[in-house]
Amino acid sequence: MTVKIYVPRDAAALSLGAQKVAEAVARQIAGRGLDAQIVRNGSRGMFWLEPLVEVEVGGKRIGYGPVKAKDVPALFDAGLAEGGGHPLCLGEVENLPFLREQTRLTFARCGVIESLSLEDYEVHGGLKGLRRAVGMAAADIVTEVMDSGLRGRGGAGFPTGIKWKTVLDAPGARKYIVCNADEGDSGTFADRMIMEGDPFVLIEGMAIAGLATGATKGFVYARSEYPHAIAVMTEAVEVARRAGILGASVLGSGKAFDIEIRTGAGAYVCGEETALLNSLEGKRGIVRAKPPLPAHKGLFDCPTVINNVISLASVPVIMDKGATFYRDFGMGRSRGTIPLQIAGNVKYGGLYETAFGLSLGDIIDKIGGGTATGRPVKAVQVGGPLGAYFPRALFDTPFDYESFAAKDGLIGHAGIVVFDDTADMLKQARFAMEFCAVESCGKCTPCRIGSTRGVETADKIARGIEPEKNRVLLADLCNTMKFGSLCALGGFTPYPVMSAMTHFPEDFSPVPLIEAAE
Repeated sequence: MTVKIYVPRDAAALSLGAQKVAEAVARQIAGRGLDAQIVRNGSRGMFWLEPLVEVEVGGKRIGYGPVKAKDVPALFDAGLAEGGGHPLCLGEVENLPFLREQTRLTFARCGVIESLSLEDYEVHGGLKGLRRAVGMAAADIVTEVMDSGLRGRGGAGFPTGIKWKTVLDAPGARKYIVCNADEGDSGTFADRMIMEGDPFVLIEGMAIAGLATGATKGFVYARSEYPHAIAVMTEAVEVARRAGILGASVLGSGKAFDIEIRTGAGAYVCGEETALLNSLEGKRGIVRAKPPLPAHKGLFDCPTVINNVISLASVPVIMDKGATFYRDFGMGRSRGTIPLQIAGNVKYGGLYETAFGLSLGDIIDKIGGGTATGRPVKAVQVGGPLGAYFPRALFDTPFDYESFAAKDGLIGHAGIVVFDDTADMLKQARFAMEFCAVESCGKCTPCRIGSTRGVETADKIARGIEPEKNRVLLADLCNTMKFGSLCALGGFTPYPVMSAMTHFPEDFSPVPLIEAAE
């Protein structure tokens, strides 16, 4: 029986040497005349163990990691093909605590299947949701998604079903599904992991969205910094098209839906839905005024659903298992699961899918294992570069949309970046303003000018120039940007700045220049 040896093709694993490991494994298989094949899967999301090599033995997956190319000969000497013992052996991968204690719904197949094997995808439950959807009326699909409680996983948390219903009800001969895969927030990698590790689940989710709204064409707008994801998605679309999942008749239903992959040009602001639409149309990526909403007038002035990767990839399990199954996970108005992306100065960084409701402290201390440096955690930023900084005093906050909003924070794309006690929060606040100034599309004054003035004001505070006066000015700038900006780039930049000022005031009280001179 042919032995399957899994070596991930995920970008994180590749950056740590997975391709060299795969080549070394291939040489050992050929040199030893073994009946074995290499399977290129996605990552399981335990990045401190990458490259993670797995071998299937007796229906179980035995893991070894982190593996370097130079380790491979010794692994085969120790009987890797039979799951033999070695210092790098981790035992059965499914039993590793980080993985075992997750609730994997959206990421159930990620790291398990061969990324581009449609057969593997179906064996592990793929296409069940789409097969159910093709036999349903569009309005019934929308109702199922609405009843599930699914909210946009890209940041705003807007109910997905309401957006779909708006597009379904909107008049128009042509409608579109746009997948926002411009994953630009710091500490986020869930979209990339799905596209590289389980691309067909995104294709299935988009096809269901098309059936639900009457859209016949979809676009995946992927950031240019994701060449591996773009390559995998491009090939997966071709495979799906050949298999009749996409095209003139989705699974023989007589209903058309097709997908095109488009590459962005590196502009952070194109993660904002209207700037993204402009970019897709070949225009400069600047924010549009709303209304009209994209659901009424979106791509090429047609009704358009814009969801992010994880939102769309969560739909197949809802259609397969039912709205009640999905809604039973979570808390309050935050239903289902959320893929936490734990990064920064943390011991166990990676992707952890779980139901909403864990406390921030449990995520950082129990799951993440505290800081990689071993120093105390000073701050945690949730929600990307525009997310608030939370001190340990707020670590009892449950991870859900409303709980974070009540503490002047936001979940965003669920990126979690950890900082130890050496972090200078004044510098972090300045970085937020500088980031906004660099990435602003320039259309509105509060964002374009406010962020530039914010950098200058932060620099004055750092130099001890009238610190009290400039702290007040910085807060006033934040207020103007929050309520006057056209989109979330300028509107959310105040979150990191104000949270840093509020929770870490000692970092905003440098020694005045006169005192320093004395």
